[in-house]
Amino acid sequence: MRSTRPSSTARREGSARRRISPVLAAVALASALVLTATACGSGDADADARASDSAAAEGDGKITIPDGLADRLKEHGIDLDNWKNGAWKNWDKDDWLREAEDFVNPIIEDLWNPERMREADELDQGVDDSDLSGDQGVTDPTPEPVDAEAVAPTYHDNAPTAGKVFFDSPEGTMVCSATVVQDPANPGKSNMVWTAGHCVHAGKGGGWFRNIAFVPSYNDSAMSAAESASATQEEVAPYGVWWGDWARTSDQWIEQGGATGGDGASHDFAVIHVTPENGDGKSLEETVGSALPVDFAAPAVQQVESITATGYPAAKPFDGETLYQCQDKPGRLSIAASDPTMYRIGCTMTGGSSGGGWVTTGADGEQALVSNTSIGPATSGWLAGPRLGDVAKGVYDSVSEKFAGQ
Repeated sequence: MRSTRPSSTARREGSARRRISPVLAAVALASALVLTATACGSGDADADARASDSAAAEGDGKITIPDGLADRLKEHGIDLDNWKNGAWKNWDKDDWLREAEDFVNPIIEDLWNPERMREADELDQGVDDSDLSGDQGVTDPTPEPVDAEAVAPTYHDNAPTAGKVFFDSPEGTMVCSATVVQDPANPGKSNMVWTAGHCVHAGKGGGWFRNIAFVPSYNDSAMSAAESASATQEEVAPYGVWWGDWARTSDQWIEQGGATGGDGASHDFAVIHVTPENGDGKSLEETVGSALPVDFAAPAVQQVESITATGYPAAKPFDGETLYQCQDKPGRLSIAASDPTMYRIGCTMTGGSSGGGWVTTGADGEQALVSNTSIGPATSGWLAGPRLGDVAKGVYDSVSEKFAGQ
């Protein structure tokens, strides 16, 4: 964390970190600001070394090319053999694909093995104190902390839509949280996952992350860290590894989001379309047996009795192996008057929970996803997430329409 002269808001809220939820194998952050509580944090030197050694030994698996990807790879000058053998670790700005239409993600089979998933770390990014100075909008008093509660195993029975997103970034192997959501173009057969924008794209300072994959019901039986150290692939990922074959985030995140600021946090969301690394033809929704609808009506805070946030916090005192939830009545947080006001709840989840779904019960009595973890303070106690409106719906619809009827 770097220290700067605190603004009036920052003095009230405390320093914050951008929660990037790419966590080195074990730590996952939950927010775009990687605020200490929900953002991605940096792992220790040993974790970084393990991730580096692991990455150096990777790339031996067979590469799979989803339909339509070969031509796009050729357009970007990507040689598959070189990619598999480590070219994906070239993060030179000139070669880092950035624009919305540039997303490519060849499947490297067996890349995401239990050891590599376990070693994924959180990306600890400092945020200027002035990032929370936007009191031009409406900001309610800081909520009291709400202790995160462990979800009872098996996770598939009690939170079947939850899972982890793993990916590679210039800082190493990272992890976030995510949620299976419905696909209006393929009812009952969705392959769509909702997470934070900072879990798929670096924002204005970079481009798309690589080797993005989703693991539903990660560590389904809630093994301890010691137990998971010797776990099999089936125990860690009982419903398989699902690779992103397309992803979209908001233009605002791509243009404004960054590693050290609150810019873009109000639009810090993303949708990943996934395909199984090894599968039997079933969709993700059919495989896990559930998918949440997404509510883009952005209900006002006064209309929301409570929100439940779900994720895999990895920064201390958590270890990234256990699924947690917080439930609280939301308040409002304004980053800048020109941006939509965010939801904010009390919650002690830390880095690694970034991207995890926020769910509430609508007027129809049904649960729906209304936000995701984006930012939180350096000292855990609250989380904030974007309110979903027309921009989020545009991102969601573009992914659904791209795979309509498939």
